[in-house]
Order: sequence, then C-alpha cells, then structure tokens
Amino acid sequence: MVQLMAEPTRAITCGQVDACLVPCMSYLVEGGTPQPACCDGVKNLKGMASNIADKRAACNCVKEAASRYSNIKDDAAQALPAKCGVQLDIPISKTTNCDA
Repeated sequence: MVQLMAEPTRAITCGQVDACLVPCMSYLVEGGTPQPACCDGVKNLKGMASNIADKRAACNCVKEAASRYSNIKDDAAQALPAKCGVQLDIPISKTTNCDA
C-alpha cells in the first residue's frame, strides 16, 4: 500500500510512442497493409494511453513524429488503427488538435 502511494504517476514519453510506431513506417509511407509488428505497436500504444493525460501526451508525440516525416500519407495514418482492428482514441495525424 505504501508503494502505491509513493509511486509517482507514470507519463507516456515520446520515446515509448515512437517505439510503438516505428514498425509502421513502411505502411505510413507506402500504404497497403500494416505488418503484424506495426499492429502490435498500435495495440501497445492503446494499452499505454489509459487516461486523458496519457492520451494527450501520446497525441502530441504522434503529431510531433508525423511532422518530422513529410512523406507520411495522412490517409494511411488515419486508417492505421482500423486496419489493425484497434479502437484508438489517439488520432494519427500532423494536424490533430491534441487539446480537444
């Protein structure tokens, strides 16, 4: 019980988000069908973002990462969760308003 009270709230880092989505780069650039490792990463991302603060942090990380790569297809990015069969509350887009 003491450990639970003393442990600080964990926040998602951009490094964790990037690690989840790196296997998706070929899909995000070329389209087609995401690889199983990509979908595993999307599922892991969903599992990590369990509260509003984590979802907002993950959203900002995704937006930042998407902005670094000009060749990412926005339609492929937005379709990624559905193609992996995951209901993800974090939009994958360069233009998302993460505060909404």
